[in-house]
Amino acid sequence: MLFSESALDRFLAAAVREYAKITESDPVPCFAVLLGTAVDGDWLVHDVAFGRNARTTDPSARQEFASTIVPRFGAAYENPVRAWWLDSADLLHIAREADRRDLDILGSVHMHPDWHRLGPQQARAHPLDECPTEMDRHVFRGSGWPVNVVCYVERRHAAHGYALSAWDAECRRLALRVHRPAVTDARVVPDDEESERR
Repeated sequence: MLFSESALDRFLAAAVREYAKITESDPVPCFAVLLGTAVDGDWLVHDVAFGRNARTTDPSARQEFASTIVPRFGAAYENPVRAWWLDSADLLHIAREADRRDLDILGSVHMHPDWHRLGPQQARAHPLDECPTEMDRHVFRGSGWPVNVVCYVERRHAAHGYALSAWDAECRRLALRVHRPAVTDARVVPDDEESERR
């Protein structure tokens, strides 16, 4: 998959804003929908779209967490801030806007913060990274979207760092590359001409 640099920058800016709000009791999430196209066997992500988290307001979400998520993946998911359930009205709006722009919904991207550093003592034993958790795998399979990206964000040495991984709907790893439009109007100077200038 090829992730547009500008789309990735939009997501990272939002992720860093949300990361700043994390407290020891609240692993604030960040989630976006990937918009793009399929070309010659590649998934091209052109943009990201954000929606509201309906994790605690949507009756279907509350039921899913109570009956499936918490029993299967643990009490950590009782925390109403943990995990994401995209508001269905927002998803419909995103889909219509994507159609208008001749783009498809390809999948999702979400943040994993360094919760093992920021969270409570019990989080120390379960470090997050850019790989999907068992809960993520459940969601990837349930959504059926062809591309799912996990973005690990940490703050160390007064700077934010990140790592990315991409996964298909069956939780198989995809090659992920960040891309930018090719520069076509720049003149390439041949080596021999450059040496003559010196």
